[in-house]
Amino acid sequence: MNEKEVAEIRRRFRPDKTSITRIRGCCINENREIITEFSPSLALMEQEEAEKFLGTLKKTLSGTLGKNLLDLSFETQQVVSGEEHRLLMALRTSLLEDEEAVHAFYEKVAQNLQLDSTYLILLVCDKYDVPYHAKDGEKLEDASNEVYTYLLCSICPIKLTKPALSYYVTQNEFHNRREDWLVSAPEAGFLFPAFDGRCANLYGALYYTKSASDNHPELIDAVFHVAPPVPADEQRESFQAVLAESLEKECSMDVLQAVHGKLCGLIEDHKANKEEEPLAISRETVRQVLSSCGVEQEHVEAFEQKYEETFGEDTEIRPQNLVNPRQFEVRTPDVTIRVNPERTDLIETRVINGAKYILIRADEGVEVNGVSIHITPSEEENQT
Repeated sequence: MNEKEVAEIRRRFRPDKTSITRIRGCCINENREIITEFSPSLALMEQEEAEKFLGTLKKTLSGTLGKNLLDLSFETQQVVSGEEHRLLMALRTSLLEDEEAVHAFYEKVAQNLQLDSTYLILLVCDKYDVPYHAKDGEKLEDASNEVYTYLLCSICPIKLTKPALSYYVTQNEFHNRREDWLVSAPEAGFLFPAFDGRCANLYGALYYTKSASDNHPELIDAVFHVAPPVPADEQRESFQAVLAESLEKECSMDVLQAVHGKLCGLIEDHKANKEEEPLAISRETVRQVLSSCGVEQEHVEAFEQKYEETFGEDTEIRPQNLVNPRQFEVRTPDVTIRVNPERTDLIETRVINGAKYILIRADEGVEVNGVSIHITPSEEENQT
């Protein structure tokens, strides 16, 4: 799915847009036991409460593609006869009215996913009359030829609040507020089937993870039985290791500035051009950057080999998982320096009298603990 398709489904989670009439759900305790189930009617809720439910579900379609929103694909045999796919289809086809399928899904999640607290499973099913888009981009609401029926699942931790002193407006008094259980933002969830090409793709699903470092592979395996994608943070760490190990002594400030600049430039161009398909790079992209920096061919070939061993020969990675476009960081065991990525030219490394230094050009606006300071030349510099 691309960003436009995700955004189109996100807009469904408003009281005036959705056709969701019922929410199925249950609570799972820390012992992986179902402690309660519920199935409220959205139409009978107070408006504020309905908006809270829809807002929570909507967050399952938030975040960055490739980092928080991950495309999952079923094998053909799974679609034909796979147990996991059959269960998801039973939930979708019955519009969550198949009690046996709903309970089977609850049990599958409960037995395979354990969070640090009690958690809530929310399940909804929606039918979306997909508006037809003319060639000029005009949306024709009355010209739908596709009904997209989909499931959305949100898994939300339930956390205990702390007692606090609270002000009661109607009484104009302060009283102690007791601890209470509150539903947190989704930790994980999914959309099935995927909305590809603005229609249902029964071979795909869009999986949500709040954490870029832990996408709960046990849940992915249980619900979809597909190989879980490598978490974004792990991709970045692996990429950093590939660069360091393959370039060896040529892994310099200049080279890493060039790699960071190139990847950030691709991200900015992709955003500026408003391209629909997600941006991804291959090992060839980075190889060209390394070659342009004058890295020896031996080290370039070593990079290609280690990249292939780590990610796969033809694997493409989203550059947002490898660099932070808003930050360039230099770190030593004792000092961390964060620099505007557009001004990495202010940093350089140098060896002076045998000692290694990181130099930062600072012409003006230098502050120490919020206090502006003046940098005065040394006596030696004055003499020169």
